[in-house]
Amino acid sequence: MRFSAASRLKTASEFAIVRAGGVTFPGRFIVLSVLKLEQNDPWRCGLITSRKVGGAVQRNKIRRRLREIIRATPLRPGYWIVTIARWRAAEASLVELQADWKRSAKRAGILETIKPEATIS
Repeated sequence: MRFSAASRLKTASEFAIVRAGGVTFPGRFIVLSVLKLEQNDPWRCGLITSRKVGGAVQRNKIRRRLREIIRATPLRPGYWIVTIARWRAAEASLVELQADWKRSAKRAGILETIKPEATIS
């Protein structure tokens, strides 16, 4: 499945804007670049998997896994996010890839914080 058009970074210039103005958070299997924009803008995401990762089958597998990880993670609005798969990502299991992505996202501060509901006593 694909991200909706509104939630994707599409052009090379958008990726370049994130690279030039954003902050990079390296992980073992991925590199996460994040650019903060206005608070009320929805988040947008782009994926990069170079041929260093492997053949087309491996690159597509990594992209599918990363899209599913991002979809399942609640993210704060107002960020452009670029996820770059490292060559080691092909060797990683889904659980390892997810843990690495969430660790980098937590350091970047893009995870949505869920407020605990008030208890009535």
